[in-house]
Amino acid sequence: MPLQKPYTHKLILAALGIIVIILGVMILLYPTSLFPDPSWGFQVMRKMQMGSGFNMAVKPDPADVAKDYSEFLSWWSPGQYLVPYFFKSILSINTGRAAAVTTIVFTLLGLAGFYSFFRKAGFTATIAAVSVAVIACQQGFVVPYVFYNGGEVLLFGFAGWFLYGCVAIDKTGWKLAVFLLLSGCIGFFCKSSFLWMYGAGCFYLWLKLSAGNTAVVAWIKKGIWIGIPAAISLAIIYVFYLSKGINPASGGMGIKLTWETFSFPLASPLLAGFSLDDILHGIILHNDVSIFSPFWSLVTLLLSAVVSILLIAAITRYVPNKSYSRMVIVFYVVSVIFFGYNFLRQANISYEARHLRIIGLLITPGVVYLISRLNVSYRLAFGLVCFGIAFLSFRYFLPGYRQNKTVSARGTSGLAQIFIDQPSLNYIMDLDKKNSNALFVFVSPDLGLEINHNRIVTLDPIDSDIRIDYDDYAHKGHAGPIFILLPASYMGPKSNIIRKCFPGYKGFKMDMLSNDYVLYSAK
Repeated sequence: MPLQKPYTHKLILAALGIIVIILGVMILLYPTSLFPDPSWGFQVMRKMQMGSGFNMAVKPDPADVAKDYSEFLSWWSPGQYLVPYFFKSILSINTGRAAAVTTIVFTLLGLAGFYSFFRKAGFTATIAAVSVAVIACQQGFVVPYVFYNGGEVLLFGFAGWFLYGCVAIDKTGWKLAVFLLLSGCIGFFCKSSFLWMYGAGCFYLWLKLSAGNTAVVAWIKKGIWIGIPAAISLAIIYVFYLSKGINPASGGMGIKLTWETFSFPLASPLLAGFSLDDILHGIILHNDVSIFSPFWSLVTLLLSAVVSILLIAAITRYVPNKSYSRMVIVFYVVSVIFFGYNFLRQANISYEARHLRIIGLLITPGVVYLISRLNVSYRLAFGLVCFGIAFLSFRYFLPGYRQNKTVSARGTSGLAQIFIDQPSLNYIMDLDKKNSNALFVFVSPDLGLEINHNRIVTLDPIDSDIRIDYDDYAHKGHAGPIFILLPASYMGPKSNIIRKCFPGYKGFKMDMLSNDYVLYSAK
């Protein structure tokens, strides 16, 4: 019997749910490794478990390592570690499995949220289901099943519901006020970069609710209904979080205009919506061996920007739901202004498409709708493109998962540790058990999560040019024994530099823990 169309979307959604559950079971059995950002958050969680205050990073004082100093961790939003902390507490599981549960829950929330948003935006059930399937093909979807990426997966779980609320609300009133007040705080809790999306959402709501009114007073009244709860939400975020420390947008290195400054956000529909940035190993900021030379990377970026603009124009022209088209335009323009401005002033925001993923997610049903109107050859070509992206995503996931399962070391956190081998980690954990006033020094923030009885110092890795600012590395004073774990590649000048950064300690002893890692210790 031929498949009936009314059931197509249900089959797609059921298949996606099964895939997520299978992936979830896999990472529950063998939890993922960590991106550096949530590693810092988990260090805060570790201190909170030991009795420190909320969101306080407690570290040995560089001026005197015998003392501690505390700083409020405002660089990243707290959800990246508080949500796993919640699951860890109520389920009595380790950090690795708590991160796995977080990934599963927020992946399912994200798929459900975007499907609901696409339906509310006027797309058919089949187009909405195909759209979330296209989203699931992207590398960004499988990344948290290899590396727990904290705010990225949390934002995916919330963003679709935020967009759904923006589309669903069609008049001013208490529902609008509560929605804006809560969504600002919840979105920021998930990931701090949500704030620009929040601003775009507020602007979209203002245009949507004011459409058809020619009187200026009516526009002002609508703006007040939106502006007051939004201002309260932003004030709460600023007073209780951002004002307590620095964040990626709080500084800059001066104005620098390049071709990439505005072309990168302009190209976001292709870079983020079709994994182009991931497939090319980072078109500007390379996360692996670069595929193109700098010249051809720039050419590809500029062409992607042109195609992306044409794609946005086609969506806004041919998709019948003009409210959805308006949202696409608003978010796209706001993203170009926000990221272009921050790239221009060289703020601490990297040229990575993951920062603009919301644009790729937002345009997906528009692209699927456009393709559905073309003849079968174009639809087949689009299917092959999606299949190719899915294949590359699977090729990214499989070796990463195998690495986490069979190669990476595991300690008490349960996380896969990729910057140490098992014999070396066992030795470090044994030292941790035998000491109570020691300093453990690492050049990777995730390794400190395996230290449960002593204090840790995390230094930035030293680049190949072996140039550092001594003041950023120096830790003076003395406080019990010190254990410095370094890759074997650091033996020589790099290890000498790091040991000199602890002038209170002399007579270091070197132990080769394995072929790849060396331990320097002093009492």
